[in-house]
Amino acid sequence: MQCPSCQNTDSRVLESRAADGGRSVRRRRECLNCDFRFTTYERVETVPITVVKRNGNREIFSRSKLLHGLNRACEKTGLDTSRLESLVEELELKLQQRSGKEVSSAEIGEFVLRDLKQISEVAYIRFASVYRQFRGIDDFVSTLETLNADQEQNHLATVR
Repeated sequence: MQCPSCQNTDSRVLESRAADGGRSVRRRRECLNCDFRFTTYERVETVPITVVKRNGNREIFSRSKLLHGLNRACEKTGLDTSRLESLVEELELKLQQRSGKEVSSAEIGEFVLRDLKQISEVAYIRFASVYRQFRGIDDFVSTLETLNADQEQNHLATVR
């Protein structure tokens, strides 16, 4: 590791500890040439996930963009931001574990909707209205009827 002060490549590790919830290692180092102390981080390098948009354009998966959309859908619903962050983290992990590194925006939207349905009906409807590009009241009514039918089916299954 190159010293930021003198650019010497010889250093010793003074301390190592887990960081980012165990996803990286933080190391305190000391340069053997000038005694300058600095911090480095070691992380697993992941292959970027490419999102194929509806119009055929491709872009790199943006965790912050998805989280921003979820935060907008969940405003004033009482959902904790940490719950949404863990939802995005779980989704990103699923995507990283797939063999292909391309995913359609439709697949991402369906993953999110499936999880939101379990967490908050209001957030589900709000996210669906943007993701599925609702054009009018009929789209809302149709989605609400489907949600209601799913709930009734789940209720009947638990009663049995």
